[in-house]
Amino acid sequence: MIKTHKIIGACVVLVMGTLSLSAQTPGEEEWGTWYMYFGTNRISEKLSIHSEGQFRYYEVPDNFNQLLLRTGLNYHIDSNAMATAGYAFIKTDVSFNEPEGAFDSREHRIFQQFILRNKVWKLLFEHRYRLEQRFLDFGPSRDTQHRARYRIQVTLPLSDIFFLNFYDELFINLQDSLFGQNRLYGAVGFHINKISSVQLGYLRNQFTNAVFDRWQIGFFYNPDLRGIFKKKEVN
Repeated sequence: MIKTHKIIGACVVLVMGTLSLSAQTPGEEEWGTWYMYFGTNRISEKLSIHSEGQFRYYEVPDNFNQLLLRTGLNYHIDSNAMATAGYAFIKTDVSFNEPEGAFDSREHRIFQQFILRNKVWKLLFEHRYRLEQRFLDFGPSRDTQHRARYRIQVTLPLSDIFFLNFYDELFINLQDSLFGQNRLYGAVGFHINKISSVQLGYLRNQFTNAVFDRWQIGFFYNPDLRGIFKKKEVN
């Protein structure tokens, strides 16, 4: 009788452990890293070009997850409002344990966004509203999806060089289940000079059935190219 109880207990522990492992998304327990570049290149009083590149990894040193390349044309309504239309290409390794040489999904994305900025005390607020049309290629199948995103960002200057940056961004699917994901971010930043800065931060990326922790290293470079374009016009 005692042996029977022991066997049943061992089976229960084994089943519970198996269910726990199957419920956890592969790579969820790993700390990944995103290496990012962002640029806003002013070309006229009202127009600028957005440039962006992101390399995302499931783990800190390696294990490729995603490549994101994005560009767009910004229209500056005034110093606190800007509208953008653009395009992005995304290549994704959809599996943490995907063998080398296996197929990666690809996405062509069109987006439109509107940014509003305001200041309260020393806090700099930025509200970003974005719509995305996503054309997904999974190899054997293809799909078109639409979603909306809202991000509220707060920046607190600590000195002429150092600052803190925080944001929360909600992704809303416009088909199927409403909730897509939520990104909560905090970082310490420093200005290298008037047109470039670096941010070192942490991102909590929450999906319906998984939460990923990511370190982020971001480089921001915003040169004013209006002088170059004026010289070309003169010549």
